[in-house]
Amino acid sequence: MASRLQIEGDASVLLRVAHSNLKSFATDIRFSLQMSVEAVKDKVWKKCGTSVNSMRLELYDDCKNKLRDLSDDSRPLGFYSPLDGFRIHIIDLDPSSVTSEGWLEDTSLVEKYSISEDEYNKRSGTFRKFKKQMASQNPSAFRNKMSDDYMEDLCTNIKVGDRCEVDSGEKRGVVKYVGRAEALGPGFWIGVQYDEPLGKHDGIVKGTRYFQCPPLCGAMVRPDKVGGYPERDPFEEDEI
Repeated sequence: MASRLQIEGDASVLLRVAHSNLKSFATDIRFSLQMSVEAVKDKVWKKCGTSVNSMRLELYDDCKNKLRDLSDDSRPLGFYSPLDGFRIHIIDLDPSSVTSEGWLEDTSLVEKYSISEDEYNKRSGTFRKFKKQMASQNPSAFRNKMSDDYMEDLCTNIKVGDRCEVDSGEKRGVVKYVGRAEALGPGFWIGVQYDEPLGKHDGIVKGTRYFQCPPLCGAMVRPDKVGGYPERDPFEEDEI
C-alpha cells in the first residue's frame, strides 16, 4: 500500500485562506501538497501579516466543519488530505500583532491630518495656488476636454463581481464599482479590489467611498486598463 506521505510531484490543491483577526480577509491560494506546514505558514504570512511563529493553522472542509489542526510543521500538507475548496483558517496567537484590534482594517483608528480652508489658503506654494497661476497664464490648457460619458462605451461588458486583470495581467482582482467618480475626473471609472495588496486604498478616494475592500487592495482605474480574466492552469503556482 502506498504511504500517505508519497505524494505526486505535481499534486496541488486550491484552498481558501481566512484569518481570525481580519474579518474582510479571504483569498484563494494554490498549494503544493508536498509543501510542509511550515512552508504553508511562510507562504501565507506575506499576505496577512501574522508571523510564522505566531500562527496556528486549522483545516475546514467546504461545509465549514473543522477537520483538524495543522499542528506538525514538519508534515507535508498532503498528510492532512485537503481538497479543492477546503479552508485554512489562520489563528494569530500574538496579542500585540499588527492584525489585532482592527488596525489593518478600520481606517477610523488612524489619526488623520486636517487643515481648515482658511489656513490652507494662507499658505504659499500650494498646488491650488500653482494651478490658479497656470490657468491664468494658459486658460485653454485647463478647460475640461473630457465629456461626462468619457469611456462609458467600454463599460458595457464590465459588471460588478467580474474577475478582471489590470495593466495587461500584472494585477488581478474583482470589479467592485462601475460608474462616474467626479473627484477623480470626468467620465467613467472602474473600482477594483486586487487579490493582493497592490492598490492604494480601501475603496475610499478623496473622502468618498466607492466600494469596500481590505486596506491597500483598492484601485480606481479607467475602463481601458481593465481586461477579462482568462482561464488559468489548474497547476499554476500563486506568486506572493
